[in-house]
Amino acid sequence: MTQMDDAKKGIITEEMKIVSEKERIDVEKLKKLIAKGYVVIPKNVNRDTEPVGIGKYLRTKVNANIGTSPDFVDIDLEIKKAKVAEKYGADTIMDLSTGGNLEEIRKAIMNVVNLPIGTVPIYEAGKIAREKYGRVVDMDEDLIFNVIEKQAKEGVDFMTLHCGITKQSVERLKKSGRVLGVVSRGGAFLTAYILYHNKENPLYKNFDYLLEILKEYDVTISLGDGMRPGCLLDNTDRAQIEELIILGELVEKCREKGVQCMVEGPGHIPLNYIETNIKLQKSLCKNAPFYVLGPVVTDIAPGYDHITAAIGGALAGYYGADFLCYVTPSEHLRLPTVEDVKEGVIATKIAAQAADVAKGNKLAWEKEKEMAYARKNHDWKKQYELAIDKEKAKKMREEIPSKEKRACSICGDYCALLMVEKFLR
Repeated sequence: MTQMDDAKKGIITEEMKIVSEKERIDVEKLKKLIAKGYVVIPKNVNRDTEPVGIGKYLRTKVNANIGTSPDFVDIDLEIKKAKVAEKYGADTIMDLSTGGNLEEIRKAIMNVVNLPIGTVPIYEAGKIAREKYGRVVDMDEDLIFNVIEKQAKEGVDFMTLHCGITKQSVERLKKSGRVLGVVSRGGAFLTAYILYHNKENPLYKNFDYLLEILKEYDVTISLGDGMRPGCLLDNTDRAQIEELIILGELVEKCREKGVQCMVEGPGHIPLNYIETNIKLQKSLCKNAPFYVLGPVVTDIAPGYDHITAAIGGALAGYYGADFLCYVTPSEHLRLPTVEDVKEGVIATKIAAQAADVAKGNKLAWEKEKEMAYARKNHDWKKQYELAIDKEKAKKMREEIPSKEKRACSICGDYCALLMVEKFLR
């Protein structure tokens, strides 16, 4: 049975107890949220990982994408990225590999971290089709579903599956006048398949069969946003909303079958459209957990898109997004390095914390309170412990130290806190 099936039957699982304790939410309330589909705990029955809750009333979670490409394959490097992502606070990791032995890479990553692991199975199906037949578009239904089942058996906890790309939504795309067309890689695989074969998306056509596979292993489905905008000019257009309407219908099917479900959201949105996008998703998808990429709020900062995405992520989280997919400084430019992964995770963790504070999350406010008192008490050790990047905070203070040990070298013995506190006593 899935977590959702258990919740519907009134059963409190060990995973629910762990999430309840970590999030400080009543376990009965959590159980009801899972039963409704407002919260998911992505955890494959074949894998023993630390349970993570994603959804309503819980802290905003952060995902880190890693993985190879056809241009660069280094399993050891991907293992390092996974470890760094876990170290700096990623809640989940997605392996988006498209180069090398995908099964070997996936298993290596799963062996070194204790976080829920996500994949995009259509990547492996497309890679196999190209190697076997010469083209991605020559993948067939059996190949696609065999890959999904194989990954589920391996222990993948959640899968991005672009089920909302249909013949109808592709027609809408043709008429949309978009500047960048389809920027989702998985979305492009399936859009090309539909256009070339003039056939329906196998994931949409056989959605009930797909749910049977996922249910057997309690794999959480993350309904992919294959029509997401790839630049601000394309944001919130008819193609994007057409797909979102379809995803809302599929969410209801997932809940009927007891399959845990999230919905993915757009990548490039100006600040003033973020609230609209969150409210649309929550309405059309009946409060399913919302998983957003960024969002990136300006397109003119290549090399700094971890910042553009953190700005958007903080606002998205405040308006109700539940799960932020990080963006690294190298987005749109190259495969991320270990340092890029670190920077992306930290920037997105900051966004998540800012959103949780604004939403009044008790755990987020406890951290802020601890830091305030650590500063009041000039407790530098505690400040380092509370920092997202502990090493950097300590290193920076020590690089240019102050003669006044309680202060930092910005003010030294002119420290505002020190100057006033002696008189306040």
